[in-house]
Order: sequence, then structure tokens, then C-alpha cells
Amino acid sequence: MGFIGVGGRGTSNMKVLSGDPGVQPVAICDVDRASKETERRGLLQAKRALLDSFKEQGRPLAEGDLALYGDFRELVARGDIDAVSIATPDHWHGLTSIAAIKSGKDVYCEKPLANSIREGRAVCDAARRYGRVVQTGSHERSNDSVRYACELVRNGRIGKVKAIRVNLPTQDAGFQALRNAKPPQPAMPTPEGFDLEMWLGPSPWAPYHPDRCGPKWRYNLDTGGGEITDRGAHVLDLVQYVAGCDDTGPIELKAEGTAMDDGIHNCFLDFKFEYRYPNGIPVIGASEGNRGFKVEGETGWVFVNIHGGRLEASSQDLLRERIGPGEVHEQRTPGHHQDFLECVRTRRRPVAFHEIGHRTATVCHLINIALLTGRKIVWDPKAEQITNDPLVNRMVEKPMRAPWRI
Repeated sequence: MGFIGVGGRGTSNMKVLSGDPGVQPVAICDVDRASKETERRGLLQAKRALLDSFKEQGRPLAEGDLALYGDFRELVARGDIDAVSIATPDHWHGLTSIAAIKSGKDVYCEKPLANSIREGRAVCDAARRYGRVVQTGSHERSNDSVRYACELVRNGRIGKVKAIRVNLPTQDAGFQALRNAKPPQPAMPTPEGFDLEMWLGPSPWAPYHPDRCGPKWRYNLDTGGGEITDRGAHVLDLVQYVAGCDDTGPIELKAEGTAMDDGIHNCFLDFKFEYRYPNGIPVIGASEGNRGFKVEGETGWVFVNIHGGRLEASSQDLLRERIGPGEVHEQRTPGHHQDFLECVRTRRRPVAFHEIGHRTATVCHLINIALLTGRKIVWDPKAEQITNDPLVNRMVEKPMRAPWRI
């Protein structure tokens, strides 16, 4: 395996995937090399973390066994790599995934699958054309408790579903700091070992600033989608799953909120949204409450907490229900990363394969489009078009800075 983007989540994924005795890590790629292993998250620190992990396991791995790259194209060009893990910022997900797929690699890519609806469709088209296994990092989908909650709903334990309510709270200290940030945000010197041009890639050019190029990148809509595509991608992925809408999406959607404006960040921290699926189920969401979602039925309800999948219900008896042999049983997985590795070996479809990741990301992007425009969205999930406003429909695609393109 090769690993592209190893700042934080990428290093975690790398250690988990490489913990499988059948996985041999051979290459790591990141635009931030740093000058010392202890200086910043990036290439050298990730290499050291992996070497230390193998040493703890008593497995052989020498420094010479790991090739280091600053350009993902060099990594995916290698013919001895079967699969890659991608954990770059969102604006690189689509391009790196497609490049890896076209090079014959299977892909584990963090959520959201891509940073625009058109990019996501391009990833799916490539995966289908080249016959590659793609797993989106929507790891909550592999929780047994989540699968059980879905079984309760599918087998009528709460009656007909009336509505699903989504909570995406943004009140903790980290969000308050984002709210309190004020412009201007002056440019700062690019750190030694950091390739700013490659980090920006297809996004508009901007000067270096640690709040732009560091962990807060997701709160700039050029490189991420804020809370909607962060924890929202986890919650809304499970909403899609439980609602039985993995292969479709909303048909009507509206949203309102307040955007950040500190000179760098411009996403929405305070928001409300509502959409309706083709099967009639309404989804109502807001930036408050306990993170997760509540499925309300005619005779009861179940609440799924994110992260971890802890369940609450209208009665404790509901959570002790046994799913009988003649009822709907949802597939269990050995774990999200392990599911991917088993699918690489067996060529079966993972639980969060590319189409599922794309449909979930589409919901997230549509919410952000509705927030940005203040317009009601009428969406055709088959044609993947906004049908009530040709100008707004152009937002399903994000322009890319040359020379990058899908």
C-alpha cells in the first residue's frame, strides 16, 4: 500500500491499515516534508510513527523500505502498489482518487468522497470503468449498533418512519474560537519543507497562513465544506442508509445560516436545513443538540449518537429487540478498514463503496449550495441536476485552477 496525505487522519489510517499482517507499506506522500521529524505533522513525522508502530508489533520495517514523495503522481505511477489510502484535504480527494484508480489501484479515501458533486460522479465513473474497489471513510457505517438501528427501522419496530432529525452542534470551544476570529489575516512566510503550490492544487491561489493550510482548512469552502462535510458527512451518510436512500438523494431542499467572514474562513457554523426524499421521508437538521440523528416512527423512535453509534430509544425494550431469522438482517463488517482490505482481496463491494460515498457527499454539497444561495433547491437525483435554477446548477461543479482538471 501507499499513503497519500498523512497529516493527522492519514497517519491514523496508515497505522490501522498497515496493522494488518497482509499489508506491506511501501510509500508515503505528503506536501509537507518539514525539516525535522518532530517539527510538524507531515511526511517525516508519519514515517517515524509507522516505523515505531512496526517496532512495537515486532514486525520488520526499515527506513529504506519506505519511499517518500511530495507529489502523489509519482506514488501512483508505481506498478508495485496495489492500493492507496487518501487523507488529503477535501479539495484533493477527487483528483488523487481518480489518478490512483486509473493507475490500477484500489482506494480507501476519507470522506467526503470529493469536494463537488461533479468530482464525485467522476470518481464513480472511473471506479466503474477501471474495476477498482473504493471505500469511503464513512466509518460509522461499520458500527454494529448502527446496523442494528437500521434493522429496527427496516423491520418496523418503530412503525412507519415519519421524520428524521439531524443534530450537528457547533457550540464547543473550537467553534467559538472560529466565530471570534476577525480579519485581517496577513500572509505569513511559507514554512521550510511545505509545498504551498502543491497544497493549493486545484483551489484558487492564496498566500500561506496556518489557519488556511493547517487543520482549519475545512472551514474554507475552496478546500472543504465546514461542519456539513465534516461530522455532517458521517451523520448524513447514516441518514441515507437508514432511510433506504443510498442510491438516490433529496428531491427538495432548503437551508439558512450565517457564514464566517474572518478573511480566510467562509463556511457556515450556524445553520438549519430541511429536505425530502423521493419516498416522502423529511429530514430536518440544525447546528444544535447532541451530535447524531433521531428516526421518528409512528410507534417509537431511535437516536444514533455520533461518534461511536451509541443508541437511545423511546423505550429500553426497543433496544433489546431480537431480529428474527425471517426478517431483514443488515450485513456486519469486521471494521471499516478491514472491510476495505477484505474487498481488495475478494473483489466484493465494500459497505461504503464509491456510489454511496458520492450520494452522501452530494447531500452535503447541496446543503452548502442552499446555504450560499438562500434558494430552495429542486434536485433530480437521477440526472444529478438542480432543475429549478440553471445558474445555481452551475455550482454542482467547482472551477479548478490550471493545470488541474478532472
